Order: sequence, then structure tokens, then C-alpha cells
Amino acid sequence: MTVVPVTSADLDAAEVSWFSALCSDDYQFLGMPDGALRSSWEHCSGIVKEAEAQGFRNILCPSSYQVGQDTLSFVAGCAPITDRINMLAAIRCGEMQPIMLARTVATLDHMLKGRLTLNVISSDFPGEVAESAFRYQRSREVVEILKQAWTQDEINFSGEVYDFKGVSTDPAKPYQMGGPLLYFGGYSPAALELCGQHCDVYLMWPEPQEDIIQRMKSVNEVAEKYGRTLDYGLRVHMIVRDTEAEAREYADYLVSKLDDEYGKLIRDRAHDSISLGVSHQARARELADTFGYVEPHLWTGIGRARSGCGAALVGSTDQVLSKIEDYRKLGIRSFIFSGYPHMDECKSFGQRVLPQLKTCSLPHVYGRVPSETPQTPLGAGDRR
Repeated sequence: MTVVPVTSADLDAAEVSWFSALCSDDYQFLGMPDGALRSSWEHCSGIVKEAEAQGFRNILCPSSYQVGQDTLSFVAGCAPITDRINMLAAIRCGEMQPIMLARTVATLDHMLKGRLTLNVISSDFPGEVAESAFRYQRSREVVEILKQAWTQDEINFSGEVYDFKGVSTDPAKPYQMGGPLLYFGGYSPAALELCGQHCDVYLMWPEPQEDIIQRMKSVNEVAEKYGRTLDYGLRVHMIVRDTEAEAREYADYLVSKLDDEYGKLIRDRAHDSISLGVSHQARARELADTFGYVEPHLWTGIGRARSGCGAALVGSTDQVLSKIEDYRKLGIRSFIFSGYPHMDECKSFGQRVLPQLKTCSLPHVYGRVPSETPQTPLGAGDRR
């Protein structure tokens, strides 16, 4: 029995995803930039191809103004070089005019033949500091416009930020029925409201288990108001080795050259550095023991040089499998893993742990992906 009702209650598998370091987030030693691990097309697309080869079912492509690549351009580039892996593209709401974003998403969805999922984010734009209430209102309107574009013949929308009337949705018809799944992470009341009403998968960062349970209960209360359920996801780093001692030794190695002042600079330059979620990651570090562990096998050292997801599961193959199963029992159906360096740890996890996990693609579980090319203007529909 899961701790809250979940959409995929009877699912005996999980969507297991990896991470492509588009935003200057790959290191051999945390906080020590390495030119060989820069966020280039060659390096990041190589991570995607390796993740697909290892059997991961999805890959998160993040968005930030830090040195790196534009997310949607990157995802488009990955379409012809992949066959099976889904692409979880982060969309910063408001960054693109919503109807044009709908068309871009529809184009990507057809290029990928339904292998597209979307991570809805609401953080500030470069050069902008906006009130939280405005950012989430903007995101809500973007999501509602996207849903109209994917499910109706016309967009007719009047909100506080956007106002459109009588816009044909033909150019924005996606490959997937009802459009790509929406993944969302956020801790504020406005974030929970948006997720509970409109999104499919609520993503969380690693915290002590009792905090994760409370977070699931909080967003479920909102979803129930709208007669909905959600699935839940966990984004966490991985350090898995043959023995716990080896894993803990590698965790120490990873931060062995870290200057904490430079680590703070890395954290502060991210656009989500002042978010409520980031503050909870900082609190977990404060509660951790002398070695950085806030609970058995959950190590907070990553957060010393990273904004956002700031902890790793550290342990042997069996210990990590046991933690993943504990999370699954809570109701988590989507996992987004990563490790440093991302290519090496993709192989390590893929070889040690992934063969022992039953995995799935959530868009297929939800019945979003058609068995044949859909009758859309970009698919097999009549040309008008």
C-alpha cells in the first residue's frame, strides 16, 4: 500500500531515467572544472547514447542560463541519434510565447515519435527577479494553453498574463494522444496547486524519508481537490559500488578537492538558488552527521557544490536496490538518477543495478503513444 493514492497503483515497474549534464554540471572532482567534461554537444549527446545503450527509459535534459546548451535544441538534435529512450525536456514557462512553445513541442514529439516528456519549471529568467506568485501564475497559464493546443481545435484563453482568441491548433497537434506527460517539482503552496491541478508526475529531491512522505501527502491533498491522482518521482544522485566501503570511499574522493567557497559560488549562480526546495536541501546538509549522511546511505555532500538536487544514495548494489524498493513502496514510480562523472556512473549503475530493476516508459503506461502514426497535420492527417 502506497502512502498516498497514485495513478499507477498496480504498476510493478518504475521509469528509471538518467541525466544529461547540459548546464555545466559534470565533474571528476566536484567544484574542479574539467574541459573534457564540458557541456558540449559531443559530451552531452554521448551521455544520452550511453544511457540508451544501458537501458535507461528516459533522460532529463535540464534548463539553465549557465554555460551549456538550449534544452529544446538539444532534444531536437538527439531525435535522429536515438531509438528507444524518452527525452524529459525542461521547459521554463514564459521563456517562449506559449502557442509557439506548443508548436515546438508538437514538432519535437513527432520527431521523437512520442518519446517526449516535459519537466515544467517556473524559475526566474536571466536578468529577471519576479514574484513567486507571478511566476506560478505564468506557468499555470502556459500549461493551460498547452493543454488547449493539444486537445482542442482552437485556443481561446484569457488570463492575467496571456490573452488569445480563435487560434487554430493544427500546427500544435502532438504525436501523443493528449500531449506529453508533465513532470513538475516545487515546494511552495502555489507550486503544489499547479502540480495537483495539471501535472502528471510530482518530482522530489532527496530528503529524509519522513519528509518525502509529508511532501507526497501535501501535493496529494491538492490533487484530491480536483478529483485527480498523481504519480511521484525522485531525482537523486548515485554512488554504487560492489561494497559499501568502496562507495563511501568514492564519495570522499569526489569532494576531496572541493573548496567550499567555490562550491557556494556554484550554488549561488543557479537561477533556483533561492527557492524553497533548495533551502530544504540545505537543511538536510545541516542535519547530516559528521560524514554528511542524513540517514543511512543518503549522503548530502553533493549539495556542497550544487544547487538543486544535493544528495546521493551511497552503498553497495544490494543496499541501493533496497533503498529504491523502499521508495517504490512509498508510491514513487519515476526515478531520475545521475552521478559524477555522468558517463562513468551511467555505466556503473547500468551494469550493477539496472539489470535487476523492472523498468517501464510512463508515456506507454499512460497509453499516450499511438501504435501508428497519428492523424495529425505533422503525422498522417489530411493536408489542408
